Amino acid sequence: MKLGDYFSESRVQGGSRGLSFELFPPKKAELLPGLLKAVEELQRFGPDFFTCTYGAGGATRSGTLGLLGTLKQQYQLQIASHLTCVGSTIEQLRSYLDEAKAIGVDYIVALRGDPPKGESQFTQTQGGLRYANELVSMLRSEYPDFGILVAGYPEVHQEAPSAEVDLENLKRKVDSGADVVVTQLFYNNEDFYRFRDRCQKAGIRIPIIPGVLPVISLASIQRIASLCKAALPQGFVDELSKSDKDDWQFNVGTEFATKQVADLIQSGISGIHFYVLNSSRATSKVLDSVGWKPSSC
Repeated sequence: MKLGDYFSESRVQGGSRGLSFELFPPKKAELLPGLLKAVEELQRFGPDFFTCTYGAGGATRSGTLGLLGTLKQQYQLQIASHLTCVGSTIEQLRSYLDEAKAIGVDYIVALRGDPPKGESQFTQTQGGLRYANELVSMLRSEYPDFGILVAGYPEVHQEAPSAEVDLENLKRKVDSGADVVVTQLFYNNEDFYRFRDRCQKAGIRIPIIPGVLPVISLASIQRIASLCKAALPQGFVDELSKSDKDDWQFNVGTEFATKQVADLIQSGISGIHFYVLNSSRATSKVLDSVGWKPSSC
């Protein structure tokens, strides 16, 4: 199935919508069985595909392809690999894409990528690419069989000088051949709705899919949010702060995410992407709470 078909209007009218989950390569081999158990649990919701992140400069290259290969071979899942411009020449990008194609990767999440740890600015690798739209163009011209996802930022990318410039950057990625936009995590749905409306006005007609990360720890989400400049509603933070017990923060976080997802579904979204952090517990609780049913598509 073509990537965009998962998020088609006809599918929404038929009572279903697209669903995807994002994983990252486990740092230690002994963590893989637990991750695969989470994947098996998440499959009961009928996901359309799983994505796997890719470290700066290809730091997790073998881990990314290894995990995706396991998902394809062991579970026959549709899979998407993240790919960044950071630290790679065009030839190195081609080499990765050839390997990805060989193991059955279906889609690519095309990203410029964040600067490596310890660096504050992105630096183009000699012989490499500078912008994500260049990576999208390369994929479209040289690897047309891959579906392409790109990132969108409801609260504006932290390096963009303005929301207008940020939207122009996204439009370039879309015009270069992207199939789907998946957003950065956010905790105020109004930010997503405003972003979606602005995309529509800018002539972006491909699906805009919200990215959701259920909170299970205040300290953890404060760290993650600080990195991507996602705002946390003060009332939500106050509620999480009432107790430092794991169960309390898990319950508050998943209740918030359940309300967030229910509202997004009510608004007519054509799909949803979960950042699951290699665990199924929180996402499963949210999807069960909103009554998510696997699609027959």
